Amino acid sequence: MEQSIINTNKKKNRMKESRSDRVFYIVDMIFLFIMAAIVIYPLYFIIIASISNADAVLGGRVFLYPVDITFVGYAKIMERADVWTGYLNTIIYTLLTTVFALVITVLAGWALSRKKLPFRKFFMVFFIITMFFGGGLIPFYNVVSSLGLLNSIWAIILPSVLSVWNLFMTKTFFEGMSESMIEAAEIDGAGHTATFFYIILPLSKAIMAVMALYYAVGQWNSYFNAMIFLKDEAKYPLQLVLREILIASETTTGGSGETILEQYRLANQLKYVSVIISSLPVIMLYPFVQKHFAQGVMIGALK
Repeated sequence: MEQSIINTNKKKNRMKESRSDRVFYIVDMIFLFIMAAIVIYPLYFIIIASISNADAVLGGRVFLYPVDITFVGYAKIMERADVWTGYLNTIIYTLLTTVFALVITVLAGWALSRKKLPFRKFFMVFFIITMFFGGGLIPFYNVVSSLGLLNSIWAIILPSVLSVWNLFMTKTFFEGMSESMIEAAEIDGAGHTATFFYIILPLSKAIMAVMALYYAVGQWNSYFNAMIFLKDEAKYPLQLVLREILIASETTTGGSGETILEQYRLANQLKYVSVIISSLPVIMLYPFVQKHFAQGVMIGALK
């Protein structure tokens, strides 16, 4: 009798735990769904607004689906030669920046992760200071100018080849590697260079994928340095080209009221089209590094 009562109580406890778990899962799913909708809907709205009639967008009639589908905005963007030139320039800037940044960040991160590195504390303090203090825009411009980099692609690439935050993430990743594995390689006769290239790099794909994504996205979305240092429009990156198009579309130069209204409609549609045109390559890149992204961020995160 007592045993049956005990078993009954256990079943009741399991049922209670099961109900509470179900309630938690339901609440958790509702919360995650709301958060996903908050993130996804603005992206979805930009897509449907870019192919909807400008009057419908301005009138607030575009909410869940496109209204009076039109591709005028895409046609206006695609027919411009400077957009394609900007695309090519941005691809070149992004590829070169990512390659140089990966080489510098990985090498510097590996060096700083070695406790036997001479003046290691000095270099750490030196990098940390640059995270919190900067000379400002005018000294930055003077440095680039004195190096003879104005109106050259290196004025866009070189200032972006190292992020101290990314450097410390990479350093932390390397510090988490097994020292016994490195010691075993040294016992087998491998030097520092062989150990790094044949042991460390093959095991660092996760953090390298994360760093490549960070640097590539940062350079792809950048336009400020180009706006300051570049004078030749043929060297403009895509973001700066799109910015110039939007400014030109929104600037009214007189004419009838109908002309001004049409110009305003076009500017509004170009705004949404520009977001898609500039974001599409990055969105296409992410799936290729997604499997490494979470692992690299978690392993290389600063504790």
